Amino acid sequence: MPKRPIILVSSTVYGIEDLLNRIYMELTTFGYEVWMSHRGTLPVWSDQTAFENCLAAVDACDLFLGLITPEYGSGRDGTALSITHQELQRAIACKKPRWLLAHQNVVFARRFLRDLGYKTAAERAKLNLKSAARSIGDLRVIDMYEEAILDTRPMGERHGNWVQEFGSDEEALLFASAQFARVQEVERFLNENFSNAAAVVAAAQTPRGGQS
Repeated sequence: MPKRPIILVSSTVYGIEDLLNRIYMELTTFGYEVWMSHRGTLPVWSDQTAFENCLAAVDACDLFLGLITPEYGSGRDGTALSITHQELQRAIACKKPRWLLAHQNVVFARRFLRDLGYKTAAERAKLNLKSAARSIGDLRVIDMYEEAILDTRPMGERHGNWVQEFGSDEEALLFASAQFARVQEVERFLNENFSNAAAVVAAAQTPRGGQS
């Protein structure tokens, strides 16, 4: 049987559980294989850490759908980059075909802080959010947004920098549906531009010795 394109959905979970469930159902209905940690469909190997499993999934998937929300997610020791942040960085570094959404609170917070003179991650790092902050949970979500739009690259080199702003579950679901309903176009895009994707996925899914 033809291999179904694999989409990795990368996001924090807190507060958007219902949206993630709806995205999962929509994408599976279209015929994709969906890797999502929230649903337990991410390939997991017992000899790897959670970070390693997640980054391996980024390498092996065909398509990357990332959601940047006001919640930053967990890090190794509370100061390291979160799993979601590292997944985004890996997807950009390996030029994975990617579609990205950013919550309007993140976009507004960036604009507001820039207006106040905090234009870079280094400048924002001098600020401290209150523990009960409700607009965004961590200023590093702005860093993620700027990395997604390839903010530091010259304008002519910002290929793949589209990030769709959303304010409601319906807006996010509409974007995902509009992009991925075109299954044949997506498959043709993969075949024309990423001809080795199937080999990479097959290698990643081959059982390895010593796995439980």
